[in-house]
Amino acid sequence: MANADSNSAAHPLANPGYGKRATPYERPAGPDDWRHLQPREAAIAAYIDRLPDGSDISVKTLAKQLPYGQCALRTALNRIQRVGHLRRGRECLAGRWITRTWWSRTARDDAWWAAFERGDVPREKPPPTRSRAYILLAALGRENSALSLSHADCRALAPLLEEWFAREATDGDVLRALTDGLPSPVHHPAGLVRNRLTTKIPPEPLRREPPPLRLLECAKCGAPSYAETLTGGECGTCRGAPASPPRPAPAVSAARVRAYAEAIRAHARNRP
Repeated sequence: MANADSNSAAHPLANPGYGKRATPYERPAGPDDWRHLQPREAAIAAYIDRLPDGSDISVKTLAKQLPYGQCALRTALNRIQRVGHLRRGRECLAGRWITRTWWSRTARDDAWWAAFERGDVPREKPPPTRSRAYILLAALGRENSALSLSHADCRALAPLLEEWFAREATDGDVLRALTDGLPSPVHHPAGLVRNRLTTKIPPEPLRREPPPLRLLECAKCGAPSYAETLTGGECGTCRGAPASPPRPAPAVSAARVRAYAEAIRAHARNRP
């Protein structure tokens, strides 16, 4: 992975609006993220995961950056998709349908991707003993040694930081608020952090944007499909699944039905 590590910093970006798009509510990166994958697939997944949003993760571009051919990469990406890290589809922005490639460090099942398509993704509860807030507080000392906190400090301050995350603050927002303009010396790190978490907390979001219009696509034929009809990212026809009795259609909004119809028409126009 030495080559992949060095190449990731220089990986090309896709055209504006395209490329890799990370999904929300990811858990922090850890050593066990890719152990369920074969070595080659794990190396490719780890490389993609390190790339920033907007990176070009097409097979052709990945083949120029990694020591694998396009055929091997296509096979690996199909496997990565089937276990739930990758989906392709379209999203409507300002009246235009944009091709998207969504990436999730956490392997998601088909039900999660269906909720994501609807814009209805539940926040996952972090482990109680090492929450996202605890991990960030424990890492403060690596950002600035003057803010090294004890285990007890991190446990006590984590609820204050959780409120920042509830207000949609990012890790970067928190780090800037806690580390910018520190006095010298810092006599009481825990007290300073508590004060800043209390006095600098961002305002509550004024309004929430309506959920985006999204449609996932079959990874093999590219046909737009409701996520509820995809298994491992593939439609029933491409999986060779036998015909099954019709099931009740999921309740969808009129806007989503119109979006689905327009995506099907666009797909039909673009077929060779």
